[in-house]
Amino acid sequence: MQRITREPLDVASLLGDTENDTCGAFVVFGGTVRNHHQGRGVAGMRYSAYEPMAERVLEELEEETRRRFGVAECRIVHRIGELGIGETSVLVAVRSAHRGDAFSAGQYAIDTLKERLPVWKEDFYTDGSRGYQDGTPLATAGVAGPDDGGGHGDR
Repeated sequence: MQRITREPLDVASLLGDTENDTCGAFVVFGGTVRNHHQGRGVAGMRYSAYEPMAERVLEELEEETRRRFGVAECRIVHRIGELGIGETSVLVAVRSAHRGDAFSAGQYAIDTLKERLPVWKEDFYTDGSRGYQDGTPLATAGVAGPDDGGGHGDR
């Protein structure tokens, strides 16, 4: 299964990929392109990534989420390329025996993705300008970045 794709994201396919008879709960989070950012009108956006690295980060995050929360399934897919208003940019699906674990794992997966995933988001504003959204500063080994623990909040 590709985790980084240029194709529209398909919830039904993701649910089929994660089907598991041991689970009584499934949670899906979908992020969509909205028409504003920090008070400015947005007409669309472009996500770009170094795909091999982004694939690896998502695979590692899925495994980490399964281990940390004891959930049976965790799958994450992120779209890259140009997206219009209302299009889905990211999907997270979690399945577990119980709903509490599924909700906690899903929230952890999307929040952590925003901190770790090497994906860049460029907004196309309604006034014709464009700009990249600020992300979470990356820290190098033993050196904290200027915002230790912040997040995109807007990816």
